[in-house]
Amino acid sequence: MRSTILFYFLLFIGFSCSSCEEELKLDAPGSLVPLTVVDDATLPSIVINNVHLHAETFGDPEDPILIVLHGGPGADYRSILNFKELSHDSMFVVFYDQMGAGLSQRVDPEAFDGVQVFIDELEAVIAHYRQNPNQRVVLAGHSWGAMLATAYVNQHPDEINGLILAEPGGFTYDQTMDYISRSRSLKLFGEATNDFVYQDHLITGSDHNTLDYKLALSTAGNDTGDDANLLPFWRLGAICNIASFEAVVEDNSLLDFNNNLNAYTGKVLFVYSELNEAYGAEHATLVSSAYPNVQLELIMGCGHEMPHFGWTNLYPLCKSYLSEIL
Repeated sequence: MRSTILFYFLLFIGFSCSSCEEELKLDAPGSLVPLTVVDDATLPSIVINNVHLHAETFGDPEDPILIVLHGGPGADYRSILNFKELSHDSMFVVFYDQMGAGLSQRVDPEAFDGVQVFIDELEAVIAHYRQNPNQRVVLAGHSWGAMLATAYVNQHPDEINGLILAEPGGFTYDQTMDYISRSRSLKLFGEATNDFVYQDHLITGSDHNTLDYKLALSTAGNDTGDDANLLPFWRLGAICNIASFEAVVEDNSLLDFNNNLNAYTGKVLFVYSELNEAYGAEHATLVSSAYPNVQLELIMGCGHEMPHFGWTNLYPLCKSYLSEIL
């Protein structure tokens, strides 16, 4: 059962490998997966809490900051880059791959002891880009990124001026696991298949390159309303994903962060998609109700990956929301 839950947690990333070929056995750097910022000096990066992060910004650094948080844990920001268009609307838009994810530096499993490490990282990213204490900050999160944004606000309700949340799995362990259990058809993967995928793709071998490559293969396809094979990404972080999940399995309370959300009284833009049947209006209403002031919106014509496939409909809502709150 433990491996079954883990398998569905991996699917929650929402990413797939565009070409699931035979496993390669190549030793040259960059053969299996793209290089991280540690090995490729041409990639834009920052150093946060002694970890080199792949990061990129758009717009005027003195404008209000919009920090965009990707899914996972362990994914990257390539598929949510459409948010950079908001830099044309007087926002300074910041993207970064979280530690151990995307093209950021890989770290040991012990670093991922729960959600707090990501909260601390986000706090340091905000401090890195903030020009002065009065500069306003908005968080936009997709999937796991929306959960991280909420976890941060739960601890720091007075430090954020706006929130755009796109289909967070949940703000408690039970909410999240309930959604994950619906996000892929159970008839496609029985217990035996899950055990094989878990052990063959994630346990064999120990180096980050091999594990990241195998994670990309094992997350092929989903039924959240989009063609995941067309979703772009650079690289997945297997250790980040597995270790983060193991931490919350050991202590479910690490994934509960809605005990102080009523202290955040600003309006929250909460969006969910038409085609992701595993999510739906009922789950969106349940999860978003943790905030006292919510603008709940349905994004038509797309599934879970709405920042990529549904941007035409999502962008006007984001632009209008930002103009209202800032």
